[in-house]
Amino acid sequence: SWQAAARAKVKDIHSRIPKEWVLSDIDLENAKKQRNLTGAFIEQYLDDDEKDIVGNDSVRLVEKIKCQEYTAVDVTRAYYCQTNSMPGGTADDGHNCADSAKNNCLHEIMFDFAIQTAVGLDRYYAENGIVKGPLHGLPVSLKDQFHVVGYDTTMGYVGWIGTYEGSQDPTRVHQVNSQIVKELLSLGAVLFCKNPGQDTYPSSVGVMGTTIDAVKLVLISILSTSPWLRDPDVVKMPWNSDAESSTLARANADGSAKHAPLKISIYWTDGVVTPHPPIRRGLRVVQDALQDLRHKVIDWDTPSQTTANRVHLAFLNADGAHDIHQQLDISGEPLVRPLRGTFQLRDPIPLLEYQDLTIQGKVYNEAYTDYWNSTSGDDGQVVDAVLMPVAPHAAVIPGKFYHVAYTESINLMDYSAAVIPVTTADKSVDTFDHGYQPLNEVDRKNWEAYDPETYDGAPVGLQIVARKWEEEKVWAIAKILDTALKIRSKRNFR
Repeated sequence: SWQAAARAKVKDIHSRIPKEWVLSDIDLENAKKQRNLTGAFIEQYLDDDEKDIVGNDSVRLVEKIKCQEYTAVDVTRAYYCQTNSMPGGTADDGHNCADSAKNNCLHEIMFDFAIQTAVGLDRYYAENGIVKGPLHGLPVSLKDQFHVVGYDTTMGYVGWIGTYEGSQDPTRVHQVNSQIVKELLSLGAVLFCKNPGQDTYPSSVGVMGTTIDAVKLVLISILSTSPWLRDPDVVKMPWNSDAESSTLARANADGSAKHAPLKISIYWTDGVVTPHPPIRRGLRVVQDALQDLRHKVIDWDTPSQTTANRVHLAFLNADGAHDIHQQLDISGEPLVRPLRGTFQLRDPIPLLEYQDLTIQGKVYNEAYTDYWNSTSGDDGQVVDAVLMPVAPHAAVIPGKFYHVAYTESINLMDYSAAVIPVTTADKSVDTFDHGYQPLNEVDRKNWEAYDPETYDGAPVGLQIVARKWEEEKVWAIAKILDTALKIRSKRNFR
């Protein structure tokens, strides 16, 4: 049965965790009460050397490996200990497999491969006196949509266990590295685990990191390999240092405006689903910071995102969800409950209707561009970027993600975006507004899902959106805002 196959896979994943890293039942129960499993909570399971290593951001980490303060093996072991001490990925026995089912954050644990890679990197450094590449020794986790030789890539489909995307072809099963995997390995990265990452349509590769500088480090390293020479879908576009530096030059070290202040627009709500109190407060926090730093701030009144939401969702469902159900049918597993409405099996849309959707998307994109250009107003300066919610709530509660339009419109237009942490939900400030009148049924469900007690301490991130092909600009603006918010937070703390 698919249930037995799933249980066997989870048990196999857990069996790869060294027993000394398995948490006790008491630790697991304590973890369930935490809003944040990082920082002090996870550090209680690390020794002093491991704490020292994981306390570095990615940029400092690769520098310290380069200076031989750390070895690649030291770093790999420290990161592996931190990752696998998490509840939900910590045991090889039956009762903890049940706990993992609630938070199965690791689809693949690649400790042996990671250590083998790290040993090879240390040997390379010892023999050649130089690092292999700009990511030498940097631990990197992957979404489970990328293939790594020797490991499954399931994207959550039980039917893909032990196969190549459902195929039993022995020349491909566990024999393929995805292009991005080849590039990361060539740059010296250490791939140590894979996380959930199901996609139902072609997606671009994004980078997540604990700092904004880590994001740039990985991006420019990958681009340095000229991936467009191997992947025809990649645009030939090296990192534009001029666009980055010219944007950074518009602010001082503390984020305050110089000769040409940034002009940032704020999208408070899409008029369909109103963001929860923590998100609205996060937007005000950034607005206040920008104004205090003498940058220009205006409201964003773009064409309705309802159109973008409808068109984008129609594209996702263009095949009538047949591809998803084809993968599910391999094992017989059902579609998970939150997706049953969206991806219910139906007839594919007709070709003419699909072509019409393409036209509607193009028209929407043109209208959005026209609006963006109209923001020059009296000062003659067009908006540099838009600050908006990623979702109408802080870290999502499973089963309560009712509205994805805040990112769908950006995906439809293929705009550049960066997400930065802003604050955390605070039950004493972000109170529930009992007088709020929902705009529609989805808005009502989203609003009623907000509980100040439950969300207290949950991270609030916001996205900074620039136009297509402006990744360097959006990164630079994110750098300016992230630095300014951190400075502001330290001042307020004192």
